[in-house]
Amino acid sequence: MTTKPTIGFIGVGYMGHGMSKNILQNGYDLWVMGNRNRTPVDSLVGMGAQEAASLKDMAEHCDIIHLCLSNSKQVEQVIRGNAGLLEHGRSGQIIIDTSTSDPTSTLSLAADLAQKGIHLVDAPLGRTPKEAEAGTLDAMVGADNDVFDRVSPVIQCWAGSITHVGEVGSGHKMKLLMNFLAASYAALYSEATVLGAKVGISPHTFRQVIGSSRLGNGFFDTFMQYVCDRDENAHKFTIENMSKDIRYVNAMASDAGTMNVMAAAARHYYTHAQAVGGSADFVPMLSDHVGRMNGLDLGKVVADTDEKNGT
Repeated sequence: MTTKPTIGFIGVGYMGHGMSKNILQNGYDLWVMGNRNRTPVDSLVGMGAQEAASLKDMAEHCDIIHLCLSNSKQVEQVIRGNAGLLEHGRSGQIIIDTSTSDPTSTLSLAADLAQKGIHLVDAPLGRTPKEAEAGTLDAMVGADNDVFDRVSPVIQCWAGSITHVGEVGSGHKMKLLMNFLAASYAALYSEATVLGAKVGISPHTFRQVIGSSRLGNGFFDTFMQYVCDRDENAHKFTIENMSKDIRYVNAMASDAGTMNVMAAAARHYYTHAQAVGGSADFVPMLSDHVGRMNGLDLGKVVADTDEKNGT
């Protein structure tokens, strides 16, 4: 009879709460650490999770530890920082970084952890908090074959689609390619929607025509759900996080000696949105920033269209 490993989870925010909940519901013992927001931590403790008092506490109790953090700097601090997982971890442990991280940092951390017999797996996420709660996220995993086999049953708790991309670091590289597309889509949709509004094509008409064509896709649907319906929760991923990801994309292209005109152009929209105070806005709200840059209140355009149509 096999005993299930004890799981740890550091970072139980928009994505981490749902992932942790699904780990619990699949019968694993779970230890969690949050940040300033007590709500998701208290929710998970109420479901049966234990709250770790420190990284040392987490390392001592858990066999597999998830990280779901905002950036590589935070991941490095949790692993390499004072009293971190590198210091207190033990041989045979596995750390799964589900953050969207810089692959150069990932490979460096993996090498440091390997010296202590600790395995690093990069398993960044696709989709949204809605799928995190449902346990149907996409996971793109970088890991040795034997380690992948060990973590797969746990990842299956929160992922509906799992792709073993290759060795450590390859998951984060694949995720950056995905978010390169997402960041560029958002910039392109923002430009096109605003241009349409400037020449008399309403956002509603734009959504109707493009959404039903071969150019439609799930990202377009949630993006336009905000633009046309003003649903602020349609895609809960911040401009600050996307800005970080597109910076990582540009750095990866630079390291590879690859020309990256599209990624470089997309980056400027996010940098500008941050510079004018939009870091905490969600990505579809980039459309409003692009509208203001062009002297257009996109929210008013939508409201006027709704009024005209009697909706």
